[in-house]
Amino acid sequence: MGVNNFKQIRELLNFRSKDDFYFLQILQRKKDFKDTQKISGTNNNSRLVKAYYIKSLDHFDFLEDEIIKLCELFNARAGINLNRRSFKKTSLQHLKKVTDQIITGDYSKAYKAYSSVAGVHNNESDKKWIIDLDGEDENSFDLIYSINECIIGLQPNIGESKTICRVLSKNGSHLITSPFNIADFKKQFPKLEIHKNNPTNIFIP
Repeated sequence: MGVNNFKQIRELLNFRSKDDFYFLQILQRKKDFKDTQKISGTNNNSRLVKAYYIKSLDHFDFLEDEIIKLCELFNARAGINLNRRSFKKTSLQHLKKVTDQIITGDYSKAYKAYSSVAGVHNNESDKKWIIDLDGEDENSFDLIYSINECIIGLQPNIGESKTICRVLSKNGSHLITSPFNIADFKKQFPKLEIHKNNPTNIFIP
């Protein structure tokens, strides 16, 4: 059974100016293929099918059908980073990265520089983190309730809810939150993974 989170993700996007964008990627992953199949590309674990720089809700809506069809065609999945990017800041970081590549003679990878920078560069105040809940046990109501109660009691803003939503995947879910004190969280949930700048699922065929 596939996963389609377009409607839910749309509610989380907030464009403040023409400088804002969200970074979305369609990736083929090795683990989504049978053992006898291989994916082409330089990285055997995953291959980028296409990257998108979503600049408005209209743009997001316009691309939905194309993204779904590409995911189905390539048996790939689409993920979007919910931390906004800045075209200006990304362009400046892109210029620096390409310049560094030219200086070191790494010309063959220069064409990948923009998507590479868009994937890692983030300077947002209203950041969104992901608590990765993988498997049936980690998606139990009791555990999710306990996680929510825990992070409410953590800095910053003790007493305020930090859980934004829960985004489903094929084998679990992502709990989308605002930042909290990781050291104190890990005392109670040492095995749970927290991602500060990772994509969440938007479509999986």
